[in-house]
Amino acid sequence: MELRALRYFVTVADELHFGRAAERLRIAQPAVSQQIARLERELGVRLFDRSPRQVRLTAAGQRVLDAARTTLAAAGQVQIAAKQVMTSVRIGTAAGLTARLERGIDALRERAPEFDVVLVDLPVEARLNALRQGELDLALTRGVCAVPGLTVLPTWTERLFAVVSKHHPAADRPAVGLAELADDTLRVPAREHDPPLHDAVVSALRGTGRYARAGRPTGTLQDTIVEVGSEPRSWTVLPADQVAEIRSTRVRAIPLDPAVTIAGSVVVAAENATGAAECAVAAFRDEVTH
Repeated sequence: MELRALRYFVTVADELHFGRAAERLRIAQPAVSQQIARLERELGVRLFDRSPRQVRLTAAGQRVLDAARTTLAAAGQVQIAAKQVMTSVRIGTAAGLTARLERGIDALRERAPEFDVVLVDLPVEARLNALRQGELDLALTRGVCAVPGLTVLPTWTERLFAVVSKHHPAADRPAVGLAELADDTLRVPAREHDPPLHDAVVSALRGTGRYARAGRPTGTLQDTIVEVGSEPRSWTVLPADQVAEIRSTRVRAIPLDPAVTIAGSVVVAAENATGAAECAVAAFRDEVTH
C-alpha cells in the first residue's frame, strides 16, 4: 500500500467529488479513480458509494479514513524528524573522546554532507538530564548500562590504564595489577562527577581484595595529568581514548593486568531509538565500516 493512494483517498473523502479532488491534487481525474479502485482491491472493501449525483463514504470508508489520516500524519513526522537528524545534531560528550568524535562525525557526514554538529561537554548526570529535557539529541557515555526514560545502545569497549608519574616504581613496567598499586594514593573522579568510571575502578579494586588509599578527587584530564605527574606515589585510572590524548612526558600509561574494561554507549531518548540512532551507533563504534 502506497502513501500516495492514502493521500488520494483522503482528498476524495474531503471533497466527496472526484473532479475537485483531482484539481486539488493537480492530476487527471482518471488517475485518482484508478488509485482509489486499486486501494479498494488491496483492502477488500468498498470505500465510496458512487452515483451520478453523489459520492459518499461507506461505513468501511469512514473507518479507513481515520486510520489513513493517522498514517499520513505519522509519515509526515517521520520525514521532519529524519530531516532534522540528518542536518543537525547536538551531542553530549566529555573529555577524552576527540578521536572517536572526529571519526564518528566524518562517518555521519558521509550520509549528510551538510551535517551540522554542536558538541556539549557536560558531566555524566548533567549530560543524561539534558538528553531527557530535549536539550541534546544523543549523548556518548562510558559505563552506563540503563537509564530510566532513555535508551542505552552499547557501542564500544575501552581498556582501562593505570597512569603514574614517570618516577613511580611501576613506570617502566609493561603491565601492572591494581593490587600492586593499592598502597599508593589513588586519584579518581568524585562519584557525583563521573559515577561510571569511579564505580568501575572501585569495583575492580574490590575484586582484588585490596582498598587503595583515596586521594583528592580528580578534576579535568589536563589537571589530573599534571598533578599525577608531580606526585611520584599517586596514580589514576583512565580509559584508552583518554590515554590517547595525553601529551605529557611526565606520566606513563600502563595496561592493567588482568585487563579491566569499560563499555561506551550512545544514549538517546527512548522515543528516538530509531534507525537514525542506529546510524550513530555504527559511526561511533571502534571500527567504522565505510
